[in-house]
Amino acid sequence: MHEFKGVRYCVRCVMPETTEGANFNENGECMACQAQKIKYEVDWKAKRKELDKILTKAKEEAGNNYDCIVPISGGKDSIYQLHVICKEYGMKPLAVTFNHGGFTKTGFYNLQNCLKQFNIDHFQFSLNDEVIKKIQKRSIETIGDYCWHCHSMVASITLQTAVNYGINLIVWGESGAEYGHQGATYNNIVKFDKDYFTKLSSKFSSEEFCNEELTMRDLYPASLPSEEQCKNLVGIHLGNYMPWNAEGQVKFVKETYGWKEREVSGSYKKYKSIECSFEPIHEFLCYLKRGYARTTLQASQEIREGVLNKEQAMYLINKYERIEPKHLNYFLERVGLTGIEFRNIIEKLKHEKIKGINLPADKEWRKVEEDGEPCVDRFIKEMKGE
Repeated sequence: MHEFKGVRYCVRCVMPETTEGANFNENGECMACQAQKIKYEVDWKAKRKELDKILTKAKEEAGNNYDCIVPISGGKDSIYQLHVICKEYGMKPLAVTFNHGGFTKTGFYNLQNCLKQFNIDHFQFSLNDEVIKKIQKRSIETIGDYCWHCHSMVASITLQTAVNYGINLIVWGESGAEYGHQGATYNNIVKFDKDYFTKLSSKFSSEEFCNEELTMRDLYPASLPSEEQCKNLVGIHLGNYMPWNAEGQVKFVKETYGWKEREVSGSYKKYKSIECSFEPIHEFLCYLKRGYARTTLQASQEIREGVLNKEQAMYLINKYERIEPKHLNYFLERVGLTGIEFRNIIEKLKHEKIKGINLPADKEWRKVEEDGEPCVDRFIKEMKGE
């Protein structure tokens, strides 16, 4: 079994108490299971009418400007967000992308295909790779995750663009309540404000994150606009106004818009975070710190939906989750960390419930589509004849 002694697990699914923001109720149910029950009780027709009003108001107030901003990565949610905004509501959005520096071939294709399918204007910001490397190292040392730049700059670049272009509505996709993130349920929606992503995922502002190697000049793109500049901004998640169904939406965007899947190490699904070469590192870090990762999240969701039972979920977790990404050594060399330094850092950041436990990790056994290096890195090697 994958369960760890001394760690409490949800009575309904397989989520452990080591989940960030875990808050089991008196029945022993995790936040995601609590949120799922509420989801079935929501009056979605009434919620859709609220969405109609928000989007109608945005169109009326936009004038000749863009109606809204839709942040996109090229992932499954991106293309579905644009389908709703462009096709169902006939709006003219400005798409905004933060280039994390690790696009896969499939991810790059999906992003470009997305732009062509909807004929939309697009703003993309790319941070230089030397700064990204420094951020990735600093990020592992501070939050035990390599992607502070993603967590922070997806927000900052979107907000800066909204302020600069005078666009007051930002439309995101999946609701945080879908997985009970940060205690969110459909009755307790986490308020969107300029510090939403700092509180939810990045944890540190740019001022707190900088050090002698990363100056505020390096991190200027991560700076958030002022409260005054953001006072008219409204951010919504479509998943709070319409029932979100990942499986159904993936089937729809594949058939309708030619969106492509790919295998991702450490997951049994082929559609989550497929645009990032470093995603397996992200999940492996979560596994080392908290004793679970993507497969637990996905299997738990399918238990709630009646697709799997606990025994089947545990089989999938044991098979897919504790995979050490085959490009881990490449990544550590990239950011300038030895394997020992990496393990020592993660040990310090482990959840108290699993500190001192030597978590099992298997080597990658499947043949995946791509080798884990960002497509731009591989392109450069090919050009050099390496």
